[in-house]
Amino acid sequence: MFASLKNIFAFFSMPQKLRAKGVLGMNARNYFVIGKYNKRSLYPLVDDKVQTKKLANGININTPHMIGVIEHQYEVKDLLKIVEGHDEFVIKPAHGSQGKGVLVIKNYQDGIFTTASGKKLHFNDVYQHISNLLSGLYSLGGQYDVALIEELVHFSDAFQNFSYQGIPDVRVIIYKGYPIMSMMRLATKESDGRANLHQGAVGVGLDMQTGKAVQAVSHNMPILIHPDTQADLMTLKVPFWREHLLIGSQAYEMTGLGYMGADIVLDKERGPMMLELNARPGLAVQIANGRGLKEAIKKVDKYYPQNLNAEERVDFVLNNRF
Repeated sequence: MFASLKNIFAFFSMPQKLRAKGVLGMNARNYFVIGKYNKRSLYPLVDDKVQTKKLANGININTPHMIGVIEHQYEVKDLLKIVEGHDEFVIKPAHGSQGKGVLVIKNYQDGIFTTASGKKLHFNDVYQHISNLLSGLYSLGGQYDVALIEELVHFSDAFQNFSYQGIPDVRVIIYKGYPIMSMMRLATKESDGRANLHQGAVGVGLDMQTGKAVQAVSHNMPILIHPDTQADLMTLKVPFWREHLLIGSQAYEMTGLGYMGADIVLDKERGPMMLELNARPGLAVQIANGRGLKEAIKKVDKYYPQNLNAEERVDFVLNNRF
C-alpha cells in the first residue's frame, strides 16, 4: 500500500500531469470557482467568527458555546471576570485564519494558565496575547480584530490515539451545497496541538460515502502511522459521518456561498460541531485524498440535481458514487 501511495505522490509531483489528474490550482480556484460562486459581499458571514457563530445558532447548527467577546483594549483587564467559572477555554481572533492567534487554555488555576501543549502562562502573558490579537497581528489583512472566547471542545474517544494533544477536525469542501471532498486534520507535536497542515499536522483523506480513511499525508508526503501517537491512520473512521456532512451542507443556505470549507469537530458529549467556515479553503485536501477537485466539481455540475434541501443533498452524496 505504501508503494502505491508513493506512486500517487510521484504522479502528483509531475507538473505536466496535474491537469490530467484533475488538480485544481490556486488561480483556477480563485477565478473560476471562488470568483464565480462566492459574492464578496457574503465574505463577512464567514470571515467574522462571531457573526458565523450567531448565524449558525440561529438555524440550530451545533457550535462551541461562546463565553464572551473582547472588542476593545480597555476590556482585556476584565478577562478573569469573563471566564469566571471556566477553567478551560479557547481564545481566538474573530478574523483570523490558518489557526494563527488561537490560544487553547486547558486549565486555569491559581493565576496560572496551562496551554494545550503544557506551557504555563501568567495573566500578563495572556493579556499581551489578547492585546496583540486586538491590534490585528493575527487577522486577515492586519485589520483591528475582536477576541472570541469560547468553550473548549473535548474530542470524541473515537480519536483518542489519532491526535497529539490538540483537537482533530474534519474539513469538508462544499460546492453548490454538496459535500464533494473531505479530510481529517490531526494535531502533532510539531504543530503544537493545532490541526493545521502547514504547521505540521497530519491530513487524512476521507471516503465521502463512509468517512473512512483512504490515505494520509504529512508535509505532503504519504504516511501510514501518526508520527507521535503511532496510531495506524488507515483504521480511522469518522463517527456520525452523515451529521458532519449535513453541517457543511446547511452552511450553504446559511451563507449563500457556492464554494467553501467547513471545519467540524466531534465533541464527546455534544456530537459534531461547526468550528468555522472558510470562503477560500486551501487546496491541500487534494493531496490528502490523492485526487483533484476539478472532477468532483464537474460531476456536481453535470450529474447532481438542483433544488434539493440540505438533507437531500447529503443523502444524494451518501447514496451515489460517480
